[in-house]
Amino acid sequence: MKKWLLSLGVLFVITGCAQPKTSGIKVEGQTQTVLFGDERMGKEISIEDISTIDTNGHARAIVKLANTTSTDKTLQYRFYWYDKQGLEVNTKQAPWKRLILRGDETISISEVSVNPNGKDFRLQMRAAND
Repeated sequence: MKKWLLSLGVLFVITGCAQPKTSGIKVEGQTQTVLFGDERMGKEISIEDISTIDTNGHARAIVKLANTTSTDKTLQYRFYWYDKQGLEVNTKQAPWKRLILRGDETISISEVSVNPNGKDFRLQMRAAND
């Protein structure tokens, strides 16, 4: 009985320490840097353009994506916003948004910072867990 409880306890500890699947692609708006945490996703999705424009006093992030394969890709993404000093201005983390990128399709995704102090952004994308 003790071995069974000990095994169950170890399983809970291992499961509790597991990191959620968030590797994928990270796009830094300020530095125009693209980091690929998932090598396969990096081969299948291309970042064509990264820009930030002003929309009525709020920053709008625009990222143009291209699917370099002929198969559909289901992704999740979310934006993070930072002020000029590099501090995150979101009061709470936004939920992941779902996106279907069709085979050989090029699209733009964008978001406007709710906080007027948001000037720079980071975009994270990952494969959706279907």
